Amino acid sequence: MFGLAIVDIIAILLYFAVVLYIGYRAMKKIKNQEDYFLGGRNFGRWIQTFAAFGQGTSAESAVTATTMVASNGAGGIGAMMATGLLGMPFFWMTTMWYRRLRLLTLADFFEERYQSKAMAGFYACCQAIFFVLVAAMGFAAMSKTVAAIAVKPDAVLTQVQLDERARAYELSELESRDFELLSNVEKERMGQLRLEKPRRIFSYINRNWLMIGIAVIVLLYAVSGGLEAAFVTDMIQGIFIIILTIILIPFAMMRINEIFGTSGILGPFEALHQQLPTSFFDILGSPNMAEFTWYWIIAFSIMGMLNTAIQANQLTAAGSAKDDETARIGFLRGIFIKRYCTVIWGFVAMMTLLLYGKSVTDPDFIWGHATRDLLGPLNLGLVGLMIACLMAALMSTADALMITTSALLTHSVYRPIVPGKSEHHYVQVGRIFCLVYIIGGILIAIKFDSVWGLFKFMLMFNCIVAAAFWLGMIWRRANKPAAWTSMIVTFVMTLLIPFFAPLIPGIRSSEYLGKMTDSYVVSNTYAARQADVDERNDQLTRWERLEAIGKAEGQKPESLMLGQSFTKSYSMPQRSIFWMQGVERDEQGKPVGKGILKAELVMLDLLGWDLSQNSYSFNEMMTAVFRVVIPFGILILVALFTRPQEKYHLDRFYGKMRTAVNSDHALDAEEMELTNQNPARFDHLKLFPNSSWEFRKWNRRDWIGHAWVIVGISGIILLIYMIVSLGA
Repeated sequence: MFGLAIVDIIAILLYFAVVLYIGYRAMKKIKNQEDYFLGGRNFGRWIQTFAAFGQGTSAESAVTATTMVASNGAGGIGAMMATGLLGMPFFWMTTMWYRRLRLLTLADFFEERYQSKAMAGFYACCQAIFFVLVAAMGFAAMSKTVAAIAVKPDAVLTQVQLDERARAYELSELESRDFELLSNVEKERMGQLRLEKPRRIFSYINRNWLMIGIAVIVLLYAVSGGLEAAFVTDMIQGIFIIILTIILIPFAMMRINEIFGTSGILGPFEALHQQLPTSFFDILGSPNMAEFTWYWIIAFSIMGMLNTAIQANQLTAAGSAKDDETARIGFLRGIFIKRYCTVIWGFVAMMTLLLYGKSVTDPDFIWGHATRDLLGPLNLGLVGLMIACLMAALMSTADALMITTSALLTHSVYRPIVPGKSEHHYVQVGRIFCLVYIIGGILIAIKFDSVWGLFKFMLMFNCIVAAAFWLGMIWRRANKPAAWTSMIVTFVMTLLIPFFAPLIPGIRSSEYLGKMTDSYVVSNTYAARQADVDERNDQLTRWERLEAIGKAEGQKPESLMLGQSFTKSYSMPQRSIFWMQGVERDEQGKPVGKGILKAELVMLDLLGWDLSQNSYSFNEMMTAVFRVVIPFGILILVALFTRPQEKYHLDRFYGKMRTAVNSDHALDAEEMELTNQNPARFDHLKLFPNSSWEFRKWNRRDWIGHAWVIVGISGIILLIYMIVSLGA
């Protein structure tokens, strides 16, 4: 059925039965909004750990790692880690902020800090849109991978599908060759095929119906049981995600040893270095890394760190902990598990690319293809287990973010408009918002299924509200007019223009907006490995065959020996400057922009900066810089020329943020009463006592915590080094 064995289908159904039962049990405990949206604020460290891990890890995580490695070699692992590790030390401090806020949602921060219910509602709406994008990314990744597992055999493919697959093979073969050795006809053909993006995999499973089915399961258990159901299932799903991380490793290693004649644990590492070119193992500086240059990584790392902190689910995870320490330790532990898993996903991606890189053109499908090929023949239900793991990865994120979105819209949008209703009424409204969230995620996943494109846009989205959050937390001069100005300007540039301008007739087919970066050739010198020798021998054979019929172009390629130094040229393709999903040709052969419009780059180009002269990576870096500098700069500038917030409210807010949380709710309420009576009682903890800056002095626990964070980061770097270096 659907290309799956009965034992695999049984494994999937058993998993669904377990999560539905958990939702039913949790539903019986719900008495009010705090029970539904924050689980009563009684979660311990292990629940917090898997809550953080589950929210930070979705079905796209392993797929994105595979895509990055497929496009950029081992440098893809380095790029993913660089954008994630920078924020780790900051999490040790911000996680404590979320718990000390003592709020139901992060939207309440804007109401309390800036004395504006409208701002809280605006933030809630922005985060609802953001989380719908996150859901879309997860649905797209999960459905692509499962579809690749249930692939159709050649016998049932139509002639049109067979022809499209043949063009996909042709593109793969052209891209694998030295660009300088291609004929002019071959170079032109490669450009045409890159625009077409032909498919190589066709599946039994309809991706749209699969996404709808998973959405129904998430709704059934999470809508009924609230955050407790989401977090308890997250713990189970976290274990499943870890299984997903390691399940392919032994089978991939055995297959590599079998195919390439290596043996033992180190055999696959040796095969990787023997069969793949040297450039594949460059962590930084690989010519394949057209996008992930050092300046791109730095810009996106800073932007990602600032924008991640303002995600509303951060408070949902940390704010549901018993106290400060539980929030910090649980959250950091969960995020570190994700970081280590990401490195291992990168290693699995390297092995699967060695095995299947020449047979699967779309890297989003490689993980699913490997699952079917490596685990399917065993007929032990492991394919079903992998599908359950992928679904668990999606569901562990979708459920918590769905509850977070529901809490935001119910508490900060609906309740101010419809006040005075019962707790039961607001919980029911929250369940309706859960349904809206899931439907929105599916619709976007159907429309925009580029996992990496959605990931980049998601990473940049929260710049709308990031400046108001960060400066509101640490700078007394940040005020309501400044925050509103920053958010509105960034909202227009980030969301309104990019999404709505393409709806204007003729915009997508505009010749000006169809501008591309210039193509260029990069040449690097390497010591030849077996993959390089085999490729050169194929080029020699092809050239001699063409010479025999009088069609050979250029000079005859020189033969190559193992270890010999040689130069290889790479063609960096033209990339769309202004469209997130690039430019494709319509039925008449005219270029048409796909996805959303990059409004900030249009503005820079119109100001006279010819962006076609820049590399694609540099233009993307400028997008990241724009989304950091503009909102922070606007807020600071406006705040300096407008009246500060009332001192009374600021004193109470910052006094609360310096009051540690007690796990006993009654004792914590007593501590907060003392702080409200004397907001300055912890002012001796300020790093700059008589200034507008609200930085806190570090205590011994802070220093120890940051030391452990550094140890964890060092372990990740060491693991990456070992994966890249073993067998060399």
